[in-house]
Amino acid sequence: MKLLFISPRYSGGIGGHAAMLASKLIEYGFEVKVMHTPHIPIKNLKNPSFAILSSLKGLFSRDKYDIVHAFNIPSAFAMRFAKGKKKILSVHGVYGEQVNAIHSSTVSTIATVTESNVLKWPDKLTTDSKATQKAYKEKLGLDFEYLPSPLDVSKFSKIPDVKKVEKQVVYVGRNSYEKGIDILKNIESQINGKVVYCTNVSWEEAMKTMKASSVVVVPSRIESLPTTVKEAFYLHVPVVGTNVGGIPELITNEVTGLLVPPNEPTKLGNAINQLLENKEFSKKLANAAFDFVIKNMTWDVVLPKYIKFYEKVLN
Repeated sequence: MKLLFISPRYSGGIGGHAAMLASKLIEYGFEVKVMHTPHIPIKNLKNPSFAILSSLKGLFSRDKYDIVHAFNIPSAFAMRFAKGKKKILSVHGVYGEQVNAIHSSTVSTIATVTESNVLKWPDKLTTDSKATQKAYKEKLGLDFEYLPSPLDVSKFSKIPDVKKVEKQVVYVGRNSYEKGIDILKNIESQINGKVVYCTNVSWEEAMKTMKASSVVVVPSRIESLPTTVKEAFYLHVPVVGTNVGGIPELITNEVTGLLVPPNEPTKLGNAINQLLENKEFSKKLANAAFDFVIKNMTWDVVLPKYIKFYEKVLN
């Protein structure tokens, strides 16, 4: 099977997922080409410039594929023009809501209109979160295939053993409003430990810090199926997360972690302190979380689902 993958970048989030999926499919025997397209590195021009330049690349390419698979809304423009028997678009999180949280109302309006049109182009739609699947069904009446983005556990062999830092709390993610980092910063004085922020470090450095920590905090306002939670699960570090998006699909409250409402700083701080002060409870959550991610969120479990999905789409 010959596939073309299209994404604005191939690191972090859905782009990193696309890169790993391509690698795993090639190992399995698929022929996968990854489209690389430059863009203008200015906030409101990144997506439009990528959409235009990648569309031109798809339009003028003579290559033909069994399946063209685009990852996120801006990639759909190139998907539409690329030559493929079948077209697939993956969206992790509700695009209009994500743009609205980050950009101006004008940009948000344009994105919402674009989203409703673009989602009609592919033969199949996929998402990594049941929450997103439900939201699009209710919002636009569209059916999305649920295919979770798994964790590549082989990468963790690069992470050395580290000494635990007593009562260290860590945030790993972007320094942006939708991630709720400001909420955590505002309650630092209420937390009975030291908070460390990994917002602009290498993946290896972030994982070393996470592994050395007592609690991982995911205070998001908007979220899909965050990799940070899965990474913490694999490293046996208990997680406090907000009850938004796909986070409750990973965290079952008081079973694999603690869930709190978004934008509730006092409850967030209390949950963090509970895990810092009750080590036995924290260990119990971390062990259950590790079992969950091994049984549900590794490539050994998820890759066969992708292969079956591609074969079904093509046939």
